Amino acid sequence: MDYVLSLNCGSSSLKYKLFDADTKQVVLSGLAEKIGLPDSFITQKYPDGKRSELMVVMRNHGEALNQVMGMLHQASIDTNEIKGVGHRVVLGGDKLVSSCKITDDVIDKIREFSPIAPLHNPPALSGINTAFQVMPNAVQVAVFDNAFHQTMPEHVFRYAVPDAWYSQLKVRKYGYHGTSHLYVSKRAAALLGKDASECNLITVHLGSGASVAAIKNGKCFDTSMGFTPITGLVMGTRPGNVDASAVLYVMQKLGLSANEITTHLNKESGMLGMCKFSDLRDVEENMETNDKCRLALDKTVLSVRQTIGAYMATLDGKVDAIVFTAGGGENDTYIRERCLENLDAMGIKLDKAKNASAIGRKGTTEAELTTPDSPIKVFMIATNEELVLLEDTLAIMNGTYNPDHLKMNYSFAKMNKSR
Repeated sequence: MDYVLSLNCGSSSLKYKLFDADTKQVVLSGLAEKIGLPDSFITQKYPDGKRSELMVVMRNHGEALNQVMGMLHQASIDTNEIKGVGHRVVLGGDKLVSSCKITDDVIDKIREFSPIAPLHNPPALSGINTAFQVMPNAVQVAVFDNAFHQTMPEHVFRYAVPDAWYSQLKVRKYGYHGTSHLYVSKRAAALLGKDASECNLITVHLGSGASVAAIKNGKCFDTSMGFTPITGLVMGTRPGNVDASAVLYVMQKLGLSANEITTHLNKESGMLGMCKFSDLRDVEENMETNDKCRLALDKTVLSVRQTIGAYMATLDGKVDAIVFTAGGGENDTYIRERCLENLDAMGIKLDKAKNASAIGRKGTTEAELTTPDSPIKVFMIATNEELVLLEDTLAIMNGTYNPDHLKMNYSFAKMNKSR
C-alpha cells in the first residue's frame, strides 16, 4: 500500500494525517502538542474511534516528527511506503505562490520569509528538514497558506505606504488560511450547483486565528489578514485591525523591543487581552457575569459583521453565499447568529432552527443555514485542509498539478455530501 502523509506544524504543535494514496481515505491521524514544553504529548487516532497516547518530551518539531514516525511503526505502518509528504507552510511570500516540490531553493525562500511569519515558518522548516531525513524516498511538497490569495489585484494587496517598502522590503498583503478558504469555496460552489468560476462568495474562517475572504468568480479578490496574520478580525490572541501609531506609542512609552511588541500582538491581544480568555467557548460561558467577556464578544462580532459588509460592497453587492468554517464557524451557533442577525435588508435571511442544529462536532459537515427564499445563502461547511494538502501532493507526484486552482480537478469540488 502507498501512503501520503500531511504535516501541519504550528508554533507548538504538529498535526498529521496518513492517507491511503489510492482511495484518499484517512488511515490514521494525530496531534503532537506542547512541543518545547516538559509536558508535551502525542495523541494518535484511528478511523474506528480508538486512540493511543504517548507522553514524551519533544524539544522541537524535528523531535516531534521522529516520535510520530515511531508511533506509525507501532501502528504497523511501513513508513517506507510513504511516497509523498505534504507540508502546510504559512508563508511563501510573493516568490512561492503555488504548491511545489520542495528543493533547496524552496527551503531558502521559506527561510527568507520567516521573519514575517516567525511563529509558523521556522517550525515548518524543522518538519521539512526532518522529513527529508526520516523519509528520504518520499516526494516532499510544500502547500502555501498564502497561495489562494495570490489572485488579489495589485490595488488590493498594496498598502498606501512609500513605494520602497513594497519594492525593496516586499511589504504587502499576503493573506492566510488559504487552504481552508479554497476548500470551502469549492464545496460552496458544489452546494449551489454552480461552477466555482461563476460564484461570488464570502468565506469566514473562525478559529483561534480568524480571517474572511472575498471571492469573485471563484478567485480570491480580497482577504482580511494582511502582511502578517495579526490584522483583520479580532482573534483569540491577536488584535485584528489596530492603528500602527498606537503600537509605536506603546513601544516608546514602555521601552519595548520589536520582539516584545510582536509577542504582545501575537500572543497577548485579541479576546485574551480584553477579558483573559482566548477561546470563544470560555468567553461566551462567562459573558453574563463578566463585563469584559461581553465586551470582547461584542468586539469580535462587530469585526466579523463589518468585514462581511465591506466585502459585500467589494463584490458589488453580488454575493451568492456566505460560508462559516473552522472551529468557531462550524460549532458556535451563537456566534453565527450574532454575526448575521438583522441582515434581512442585505438579503440574508437566517433560519435560526437550521443554524441551531448545524454543529460540526455533532456530525454535521455541511448545512444550509438560511430560509429557502433567502437571496444570499449561508452555509456551514467543515473545512478539510488536509485533503487539499493530499490532493496537491498527489497531483505534483503524478504531474497533473495546475497552479490555477479553477483548473485543478479537485475531488471535493464534485463529491456529493448530505447537508
